[in-house]
This record gives sequence, C-alpha cells and structure tokens, in this order.
Amino acid sequence: MVLNKNVLGKMTEFEILIERLKVEERTWLVTGIAGFIGSNLAEFLLKHNQKVIGLDNFSTGYQYNIDEVRNSVGEELARNLYFIEGDIADLETCQQACKGVDVVLHQAALGSVPRSIEDPIASNRSNVTGFLNILTAAKEAGIRRFIYASSSSVYGDSKELPKVEERIGRLLSPYAVMKMTNELYAGVFSKTYGIETIGLRYFNVFGPRQDPNGGYAAVIPKWICSIQNGEDVFINGDGETSRDFTYIDNVIQMNLLAATTTNITSFDQVFNVASGGRNTLNELFQIICDELAKHCEFFEKPIPVYCDFRLGDIRHSNADISKAHKIVSYTPAYDIFQGLEETIKWYVEKNV
Repeated sequence: MVLNKNVLGKMTEFEILIERLKVEERTWLVTGIAGFIGSNLAEFLLKHNQKVIGLDNFSTGYQYNIDEVRNSVGEELARNLYFIEGDIADLETCQQACKGVDVVLHQAALGSVPRSIEDPIASNRSNVTGFLNILTAAKEAGIRRFIYASSSSVYGDSKELPKVEERIGRLLSPYAVMKMTNELYAGVFSKTYGIETIGLRYFNVFGPRQDPNGGYAAVIPKWICSIQNGEDVFINGDGETSRDFTYIDNVIQMNLLAATTTNITSFDQVFNVASGGRNTLNELFQIICDELAKHCEFFEKPIPVYCDFRLGDIRHSNADISKAHKIVSYTPAYDIFQGLEETIKWYVEKNV
C-alpha cells in the first residue's frame, strides 16, 4: 500500500493509525473473508499485528483466497487468523463468530445488481437477513464498532454529480433496496442500542483477487482476463456509461479509519468510498489496453463488442468524497491509473 504524506511532509491520519496498530492489538471479525475485499482486508490486518476471525460460506468466495492470505503473511502471523466456515443467514453462526471480537468489518454479501434481479430471494437472504443477523450478534456480544459495506447503487436514478451522501434518487434494483435497508437497520441499531455503526458506500472497487469468472464478474477483472486470453470483450450500451473506479487499497484505508476513528460525528453515518474521479467504459477499455501492452511484447488491441444496456444500471456515477475526508481524514492513495497498474501486474504474474 502506498502511504501519502501531505505537502508539508507530515504523517497522514492513516500513517498514524498504522503506527498505532503495531502496539494496539485488536480482534477483528471480517465477514466474507474468502472474497475479494474481505481477503485483502484480512491480509492487511494480519500484516499489522492484528488478530482476525474470518467468516465465509464460500458462496462467492474461495478457499484459495484464504490460502493466499496465509502464504502472504507468513506462518507466524497466519496463526492470528481463525476461520469459521458458515453462513451469515444463520444467527447461531454469527453469534459464534462475534465472540471476543472488538470490531466488525462486515463485507459478506451476494453482490451484483443483475444477480439480485435474477434471484431477489437468495440475495435478500444474504444481504438483509444475514446483515440483520450479524448486526444483532454484534449487539448481543457487546461489540461497539460495526463497519459495513453499502453500495453506490443506493443513489438510484439521481442525476446529480458528484453523488453526495445525503441525496439519493429512486432505487433501480433489488440490490439497491437491500443495501438501503442495511443503512436503515444500522441507523436504528445505532440510535436504539448505541452501536457505533458506519456504512461505506463502495464505488466500483477493483484490485487483486477479484474474480474474473462467471456471469456476475466485475468489469475490470473480466476485461483483463478476456484480453489476455484472446476472448471477446463486451461493453454494455454505448460505452459512455461512467463510473468512479476505486482501487482496493483505498477501501482498506477507509475501513480502518472508520473502525478506529474517535470522531463521534462519524457514528450512524454513511460515507462514499471512491477515488473521486469518473471514467467511461470506453476510457476504461483504453486504459486497460494501454497497461496490458506494457506487459505483452506483441500486444494487439481487440475490437470490443457493444451489447444492450444492462437492466438496473446507473448511467453515471461519481462520488463526492469530501465528507469522508473531513470527518475521518480519508485521502485516496490511488487513482485509476495507479490502481490498474498494480491490478494488471497481479493478473499478469498470476496468469489468471
């Protein structure tokens, strides 16, 4: 992870936090630890002398992600990871996972707008029932800090750019409804039970370990691997749909800042987690091709195949991250170019 100092050379809040982690050991519950975001969070925590309890049912995550985390941190630090295979839709499993925990980083979910449209019942079981279970278990265990993943999908059909946390539009998918329900439940639990809940509205997160396969794969890993393997690259719509693509290390930073902040105005709040930029799908395709060309001696740029617009998708998405910066000192360390450089390097080396 790149750590940026401000223009005066002083340590950032995140750098100060990392120094504190060296001497302040906590026990963190990371739900969805076998997934893309969860495994990266767990790896960072373990490398910084923290204890991690991981929970996953492997519905969308993989054992090899956990294995890679253990290998990356080394045998000694890997002893600080305790894994529970189980489903957040089961309350008893959540209660077991919350024992002895100081902070919850709730990442587990059945992601994807199209998946929720195809099967809203299965998505709801994980994304609403599961969320309520883990939130209830945290309350019962006396856990004070509960950080959870929300989504930029809650902005719905709002045409305002950049997206500001306090203003949303009409929701466009079951997934968006579920994530908004999470925010409502978290708010009620904060007011009723005093849990310090903080929601993170992720904007198109990408990076190493993101699954490129399957019908619900995110666009960046899918395109990288399709181009590497000489397969067709499909672009939904006219390619002018735009997104605020956010590198995984920015997400790790925001989770840890939220989990450790002493600013009481951050509780019962939601924050945009993004880079604060915006790129169209056509631009993204060109950036990926340019970066891949650096790794391939005889790279030939493919011609993309344009398809229908995808049902439930927001047309444009760009985050205002000033609230997160002001309240918890969030400062993205990576833009899309730096993030894609690291991501593509990983996929090329792994030959995924």
